[in-house]
Amino acid sequence: MSVTYIDAIHQALDELLAEDPAVFLLGEDIAGKFGGAFKATKGLDAKYPGRVLNTPIAEDAIAGVGIGAALGGMKPIVEMQFADFGTLALNQAGNNAGAHFYRTGLPVNITLRMPCGGTPGGGPYHSQSLEALFAHYPGLHVFTPATVADAYYMLKQAVQIPDPVVFLEHKFLYRWLKADTWTDPNPLPIGQARIARPGQHATVVAFSAMVPESLRAAEELAATSGYELEVVDLRSVKPLDIDTVLDSVARTARLLVVSEDFPWGGVAAEVVAEVVARGFHLLDAPPLRLCSHDTPIPAHPDLWKAHRPCAASIADAARYLIAR
Repeated sequence: MSVTYIDAIHQALDELLAEDPAVFLLGEDIAGKFGGAFKATKGLDAKYPGRVLNTPIAEDAIAGVGIGAALGGMKPIVEMQFADFGTLALNQAGNNAGAHFYRTGLPVNITLRMPCGGTPGGGPYHSQSLEALFAHYPGLHVFTPATVADAYYMLKQAVQIPDPVVFLEHKFLYRWLKADTWTDPNPLPIGQARIARPGQHATVVAFSAMVPESLRAAEELAATSGYELEVVDLRSVKPLDIDTVLDSVARTARLLVVSEDFPWGGVAAEVVAEVVARGFHLLDAPPLRLCSHDTPIPAHPDLWKAHRPCAASIADAARYLIAR
């Protein structure tokens, strides 16, 4: 039976609530008939009375309540309806949760779930990929699962570490991404990237929804040009596993970094900077990054598709890179 990306998140939340009485859920409309904006928590309030709690529409306050509960020994999992609105909780997430251990030595075990990324019709206020914004703050982990298995295992791992985690779930993957075989007795540890597809002609580094797009591009290039792209799934952007990227670049001598975020100051720029600083001698061509356009995100589905990287534009960028 196929399991979707959001099914895996729902299952992880169910198991976390069952396994640990310190775990509880906070968020806007996550209890009752609504079950969350994307139904990730549907039915859990009835199964775990008093532990799936609706909140006012006030992201800063929601995060603050979660931080207070974490300091009291609880393990809150807070849902922001959209990562775009998580910006309203930046003061709590970055200045309070992120810096608290440094200031006091006390852990803040809070997981902030945020649906991120674009979908057709989402527009500029419900479609942003803001991982670089959260990763900028010391003390915050930022997870970006790109597979059904990682959606499940990384959420369970997030709740077990004593630090605050921003857990970015791509909305486009929720019901589009499915897997028949997805359980893993030995899931990868936090902070370790994976080779999603081996190759020899260029390294493509991606995360979140850009991983399946990059894999589609790799299949297209292999079929049409004979080029074999090595696709590296970062899995998390904080911590950032540059060692795996460097190992891949040592094999391919070329680097393309793909991100759905805006180009300026993003994760793609950080990966390129790290590779150039530590592995310039490995490169046979200047590294490239492929990001969304530096404009607000269009609402019209056709304009949205043209705004972000896709399999076709990734394949075009890889062809250009390999030919240099």
